[in-house]
Amino acid sequence: MYRLNDEQAIIQTVDFFPPVVDDPYIYGAVAAANSMSDVYAMGGEVLFALNIAAWPETLPLDLLSKVFEGGADKMAEVNAVIAGGHTVTDDEPKYGLVVTGMINPDKALTKAGAKPGDRIFLTKPIGTGVITTANKQQACDAAHLQNAVDSMTKLNRTAARLAQSTGVNASTDITGYGLIGHAMEVALKSEVQLVIDSSGIPLLDGAERYTEEGRLPGGANRNREYYSAPESGGLEIAPGVSQVIQDLLFDPETSGGLLLTASDMRAEALKTAFQTMGEPLWEIGRVGAGTGLKIR
Repeated sequence: MYRLNDEQAIIQTVDFFPPVVDDPYIYGAVAAANSMSDVYAMGGEVLFALNIAAWPETLPLDLLSKVFEGGADKMAEVNAVIAGGHTVTDDEPKYGLVVTGMINPDKALTKAGAKPGDRIFLTKPIGTGVITTANKQQACDAAHLQNAVDSMTKLNRTAARLAQSTGVNASTDITGYGLIGHAMEVALKSEVQLVIDSSGIPLLDGAERYTEEGRLPGGANRNREYYSAPESGGLEIAPGVSQVIQDLLFDPETSGGLLLTASDMRAEALKTAFQTMGEPLWEIGRVGAGTGLKIR
């Protein structure tokens, strides 16, 4: 975030990754939604973006055009435009956006504001990583994949606006580091302990089944190795938490939801606002004194 004056600051972010689905248009839309998410996690509005792409010479360029079309259409949902970009030749397709957003710096949401006593909320179910991996292995039910696609292509804009209007204390989006990784970031930045109730965590349909079958993406194991290390900041998982749920907590999400914390008074207003707008919201824990992350 770069402050221009007392009322305006620029938010700049970039994200890109290989395909998570076979359909090039959907891939473009998912990648764009994921790239825009950091702006919304801070409570900002997207202004414009630049394409960033890598494309094999062996694949038709009309497929790349479909990828770009998916990204452009997702940006158009919020009256934003893609103003250009850059493409290079590579053996593996990759696509994403460099996104520019705007915010009043005094109203920016950050990871550093969680306070003891806050209630913790999540705005999307988790499990996109394991579901898209199952799809790559040709073992995913069509309905489960469609549900995951619907989640990944849903923008966090409305959730961010509701969070900002009701006065949450902390906000971040759940992406590649999984729920555990991003919750740990909030705990460390805010110098508090997040206590998450594993039974309250929403899961995408099929996520448990594919996890039981061992269809975890490689990023899940990397997340587990990193955040389980003592120097990562203090992760404690209660013995009663099932292995399947533990695996899903490390699952690298694509275009996941927002993780929010709010005081008791603000939490009720938040729940009411989300319910009024028909937006999903799950309460998954509490913020306490101390440090690190506890999963119970």
